[in-house]
Amino acid sequence: MIQILLVDDHPSVMEGTKMILEQEGDMKVTLANSADEVLEMVSSHSFDVMLFDLHIADVNGIDLAKQVLTMNADAIILIYTGYEFTNKFNLMIESGIFGFISKTTNREQLITAVRCALRGEVILPRTLVKQLRKVPPKGLEINDEQATSMISKREHEMLTEIAKGKSNKEIAEIVLMSQRSLEYSLTNLFQKLNVKSRIEAAIKAKRLGILKESDFTNSL
Repeated sequence: MIQILLVDDHPSVMEGTKMILEQEGDMKVTLANSADEVLEMVSSHSFDVMLFDLHIADVNGIDLAKQVLTMNADAIILIYTGYEFTNKFNLMIESGIFGFISKTTNREQLITAVRCALRGEVILPRTLVKQLRKVPPKGLEINDEQATSMISKREHEMLTEIAKGKSNKEIAEIVLMSQRSLEYSLTNLFQKLNVKSRIEAAIKAKRLGILKESDFTNSL
């Protein structure tokens, strides 16, 4: 039985996709709708393929994929999204994701994509392939403007609590995550900001305008 983890925060999409996949007879779909839930599942269960929505409520799907691949470098992850993803191509290659599937794809294409991924094949829509020549070959570095736009609501909350001097344990309780999941999230946040510590992250966030002076308990 092929074990599939489907991560989305839209109940109708989750149930519809689950039904399509399980009609194959050799696929079993497990559902999750938050980053914390995914990290807990991945730490205790083995999945053959994972489908991540690009925009989950508390995290970007590519960021979540990076966290999962840190835990299991062999994980097969596909981004399953209804949004434009051409400008995410370089991030996908960098992170180790197997490809993208549009939520507008038909049943046959979805099933084929999953089976191709299981064979180790990268899945790219034809519309994206046609535009690859337009993607800068050295577009993997994230500049300050990109970093600012990529900070999620959850990450902004983490930065605010760091500025207040809260410990990782305290922040995990505030944002309703396990401490282990928080540490993975902070590592990813530091990569976005190109910093190596909590203090550096807070200082840079203030410089970029992500945090205000009033967010800090003590001025850094």
